[in-house]
Amino acid sequence: MTAALTRIEIKITGIVQGVGFRPFVYRLAHELALSGSVLNNSEGVTIEAQASEYIIKQFKLLLASPPPLARIDSFKTKQIPLVTAAEKFSIIHSQNNADAIVAVSADKCTCEDCFADISNPKSRYFRYPFTNCTNCGPRYTIINNLPYDRVNTSMATFNMCPTCEKEYKNPLNRRYHAQPVSCPNCGPQLSFCNPNLSIISSSSEPLEQAVDALKSGKILAIKGLGGFHLVCDATNHTTVEALRQRKNRPAKPLAIMVQNSRVARKLVTGNKTEWQTLACNERPIIVMQKRQKPELEISNIIAPDIDRLGIFLPYTPLHQMLMDLIERPLVMTSANLSGEPIITAYEDIVSKLGHIIDHILDHNRPILNGCDDSVVQVIDNRLQILRLARGYAPLSIYSPQHIDKPTLGLGAQQKNTLCFAFGHNLFLSPHIGDLVSIEAERYFHDTLSTFSRLYHFKAKELVHDRHPNYFTSQWAADEGSTIKTEVQHHYAHVLSVLAENKTTEQVLAFTFDGTGLGDENTLWGGEVLLADAYNYQRIAHLSPFKLIGGEQAIKQPVRLLISILLEKYSPKEITAMQLPAIVNLSTAHFGNLCKIWHKASPKSQTSSIGRLFDVVAVMLNLVNHIQYEGQAGILLETAANRVTTNNEMNISQRNIEKNLKGYNSETDCHFTLHLTKNNQWQTIELIEQILTEINKVPLTSVRVNLIARAFMDCIANMICDVALDFKSTPIVLTGGVFQNRYLSERCERLLTAQANKIMQPKLVPVNDAGIALGQAWFAINNNIETTIDNICNPPPQM
Repeated sequence: MTAALTRIEIKITGIVQGVGFRPFVYRLAHELALSGSVLNNSEGVTIEAQASEYIIKQFKLLLASPPPLARIDSFKTKQIPLVTAAEKFSIIHSQNNADAIVAVSADKCTCEDCFADISNPKSRYFRYPFTNCTNCGPRYTIINNLPYDRVNTSMATFNMCPTCEKEYKNPLNRRYHAQPVSCPNCGPQLSFCNPNLSIISSSSEPLEQAVDALKSGKILAIKGLGGFHLVCDATNHTTVEALRQRKNRPAKPLAIMVQNSRVARKLVTGNKTEWQTLACNERPIIVMQKRQKPELEISNIIAPDIDRLGIFLPYTPLHQMLMDLIERPLVMTSANLSGEPIITAYEDIVSKLGHIIDHILDHNRPILNGCDDSVVQVIDNRLQILRLARGYAPLSIYSPQHIDKPTLGLGAQQKNTLCFAFGHNLFLSPHIGDLVSIEAERYFHDTLSTFSRLYHFKAKELVHDRHPNYFTSQWAADEGSTIKTEVQHHYAHVLSVLAENKTTEQVLAFTFDGTGLGDENTLWGGEVLLADAYNYQRIAHLSPFKLIGGEQAIKQPVRLLISILLEKYSPKEITAMQLPAIVNLSTAHFGNLCKIWHKASPKSQTSSIGRLFDVVAVMLNLVNHIQYEGQAGILLETAANRVTTNNEMNISQRNIEKNLKGYNSETDCHFTLHLTKNNQWQTIELIEQILTEINKVPLTSVRVNLIARAFMDCIANMICDVALDFKSTPIVLTGGVFQNRYLSERCERLLTAQANKIMQPKLVPVNDAGIALGQAWFAINNNIETTIDNICNPPPQM
């Protein structure tokens, strides 16, 4: 007896387009002998399936294990009328819909099958730098509109040859509806140019010309997935030095690309999670520990004075072919002017970086949406995103609750991202950068336009930082009658962690960063907040100190040191301390800084832990002028890491110090700082303790390392002391300071040991890149119906 038939409609949302989902459904349907259809539209994927109830049940179970790049956010079914006419299962051409909610996939690394194709002389894709399939390749960077079909991408002008078209139309082929599919006969091509854009004629292929140029010490601009890189030979010290000089980047670490993991192991060490992350589908730049004795020599100014190296593997056929031919590590850094977004067009390379590069390796597939490389690190086997970009972004977070009012989180002034909240989704854009230039502001508008176009998005509520001078705040002010909401910077840090964990519950948050505008127009940065998705209370903080000269104090931390010391000591007493950073100042300069301090407004004060790191670094002679963001923290972390085991210390030096006045420099360096009655950590108390340690014995490199470690141990202990009274409340560690791996690992281990529960971020950075998500999370959890500006202020008490 034939089983009774049933027909259902299945609607699936999530990352289900451009990731091989339809051919996956098609193959399942044929294996189970189903009839029906599968359709891509702007809402996701719609399936109609007809078979016996048993077969339908099996079909639904198998759908729950989608292809590796897919993600199912919602899965809804309903009964529909049977179709009596005989039909085969088919794939229907995509449809558009005004209410787009499909998640656009991030670009992904070339898959192993495609890497094999470009290495196989018998394959028609042999040595073709734009080889891809449904399981890999560009997505976000080439899309112009939804649905994700070729006509809506930058491949629209490349007509497929008959062979590519055959593969493209075959549901059983892995290149079925792979929108960027092409081959040497019909797809994009490379070109090798001079900075004046003249093509360099040669019997060699463009890639071979590029390799020859790199080997001869030239600096190239090479076009990748989401923009150009500046590239040079990492083993050629003179060339790396030239790149730093031309780009005016004296100290900030440069990333390198290596051929494979085997080469990477000659330069860095790591745990299992780090090696897996290096080779994962996202292929980020991962910051790993330098080998003490590297087996491969690279320039020592690639990542000077620090113990970490940013390293990544080839993620496109072009990069893999390049690395296979040159067989040496290459410096690959984003092609941009300082503070500006990554460059995506060769015209901008010539106009902005023509003085830096010697040649350009270009191609003719347009980059519609720029996207920089992601940067990550691993903390206690947990991934921490430092820059959210290629491979991870756009990041879509499914919201269990429906978001009725389209909301736009405008993000922070630095490390800006945008968050688009509507339907059941929160979409966090790729890294935009610091909004301090016209180009960065243009990139902000371009990103806004891209997401608005893709999702037919029009915000009904704008959420921005409290700082009135931020570009995003001023932009919001110009947007007419749209509802506008201010959310305090450090509270937004906390909210971003709540959002990613899909919760509104109360947490105890330590939000430590550089600076952000707090209550009463003061500058915060070392805050303890008791917060949920509705409000917050500041329950403790670092005692504030003045920023002598405002922004100049961030670049010249000796100003911060003087400021803290002036709270207790006279200028004469400070001079007598003979601190090198102060001694190096002229008498007139030091006197002027003291006068500025006395005249400075209380509103110029900051409670920033990030700035405290700057002060300690300058006290230990690790830095004089800050040359890049986070430099002081990285140098202190490097110093602290040198004290991890006794075996890493110089034995003779250690024994000498043991005998100095009976003082054991290995174990006796310890700082403590407790909250006062007004719930402040007194900055000057900690600085005095460090001064005492500096003066006990000669300030050797061993002593510097011990003091650096003791300082960060003190910060961790400060956190744990407060957390002891909140055993039942989840702990959040957020803000850029917690990108310091030593500090974060120390905090997490101590908190776990004293039975605190930590609420961790996952893929959202703890730096300012997460602010936009936090802003949006506040708005969608608070019913704000007025059209005047709303301000999220802390209540008197919680």
